[in-house]
Amino acid sequence: MALRFLTAGESHGPALQVIVEGLPAGIRIDPDRVDGELKRRMGGFGRGGRMEIERDRVEWLAGVRFGKTLGSPVAMQISNLDHANWSDAMSPLGPVPEGDKARRVTRPRPGHADLAGSLKYDTHDARDVFERSSARETAARTAAGALAKLLLETVGIKVTSHTVAVGEVQAPALADAAFDALAALTDEAPMRVLDDATMQAMIDAVKKAQADGESIGGQFEVLARGVPPGLGSHVHWDRRLDGRLAGALMSIQAVKAVSVGEGVEGATRPGSEHHDTILHSAERGFERPTNRAGGIEGGMSNGETIRCRGWLKPLATLPRPLESADLVTKQPFEAVRERTDTIPIVAAGVVGEAMVAWILAEELLIKFGGDCVRELRRTVDAYRRQLAEY
Repeated sequence: MALRFLTAGESHGPALQVIVEGLPAGIRIDPDRVDGELKRRMGGFGRGGRMEIERDRVEWLAGVRFGKTLGSPVAMQISNLDHANWSDAMSPLGPVPEGDKARRVTRPRPGHADLAGSLKYDTHDARDVFERSSARETAARTAAGALAKLLLETVGIKVTSHTVAVGEVQAPALADAAFDALAALTDEAPMRVLDDATMQAMIDAVKKAQADGESIGGQFEVLARGVPPGLGSHVHWDRRLDGRLAGALMSIQAVKAVSVGEGVEGATRPGSEHHDTILHSAERGFERPTNRAGGIEGGMSNGETIRCRGWLKPLATLPRPLESADLVTKQPFEAVRERTDTIPIVAAGVVGEAMVAWILAEELLIKFGGDCVRELRRTVDAYRRQLAEY
């Protein structure tokens, strides 16, 4: 069974739309849960002024009846409340507005899609590019990921995230037992960390960047618990689970590096200190006392918690902009200023959860199939019994 989603809409258009195809029938949909994921994406210390305007909620258009998926495509829409402030610049039809009403952007921002996209699509107005390349689009991904999470939870798989670093401030390493504590963090938490001193240090780093007219980078990690062994494949390069997860996380705006488990640290260790030893007991079957591989070996899940980390670059829109060159006159100018975040690190983790959940949901259906949830659950349960008998 193929699972896929398609998003449409621009940053300051009237709405974002997302169509999810391939979900089994019978998934119970909690609208408050999906809206709660959108609220989480808007949270965290370091977000910008637009978060005070938008109040993201899903409008359910198709594919759900009496609170359950039907097996047909699910269509959702998320309104852009900021559209009223930009309608003169985003008119889809009719003549181009004159003067300032067109809100043309000819000064591309270093580090953004503005220049490359303008060259690619032969436009001298970078607004045609960055309204779609904006991270506002990830609200639609978050909604699709929320459905993937609901599917995964029907077979006991849960996904969460935490903030690993803000600038040079690094959070302490987490034990596996921290998963439940992370999942229980409130939406109002300014950073998704469990250590109060680290949280305050991260907040202070953001405040310093704001005072300096700067943006700042960071790291987040997504964890998925309860994934059975065998999702993904070693047979073809494009079926390797770590490759698919890395691509999904790298597709998030401003993410410039991805690792699985302790992939970065492992490059500096001898193999005897990096690889996870394998134990077996009658009670627990095969297990590993460590999880440096991040739950994936040979392109397949190995039954341990999946851990994927994303590195977020400093955002390209700066209160104190860098030098750029005008798309029309070619003369030097300071780059355009737009509303922006100092760092959307909590939001990046939430979007990371959505993307990891989506890939895992796809792989779950590839391996086990099922037109309805009962069929899927029955097949997964049979596979787990097979593993226990191995």
